[in-house]
Amino acid sequence: MGDKPVNQTTDSIDEDQLMHFPCDFALKVMGEDIDNYPDYVLSICQKHVEGVTKNCVHTRPSRTGKYIAVTVKLIVTSREQLDNLYIELNAYKHTKMAL
Repeated sequence: MGDKPVNQTTDSIDEDQLMHFPCDFALKVMGEDIDNYPDYVLSICQKHVEGVTKNCVHTRPSRTGKYIAVTVKLIVTSREQLDNLYIELNAYKHTKMAL
């Protein structure tokens, strides 16, 4: 009663509409706390986004010291750019999660 089927072309939300590009974005990555993990994250961000420097990176160790959280402040220009960042970061064996 009153329920109508969702029309995929007009009633669904397009993910690209949820973000307007270019936009500020805080990329959060969790990985094993190895010596060069934050540098690895920085290098991948620099590969995909212009203007990223060490000043854009903030790190925080886990309570046990086994993991490290890395936050990188970026200005992203497209959904494709974000997707490519996530794909490459998640492919690295020491990355546990990227948000």
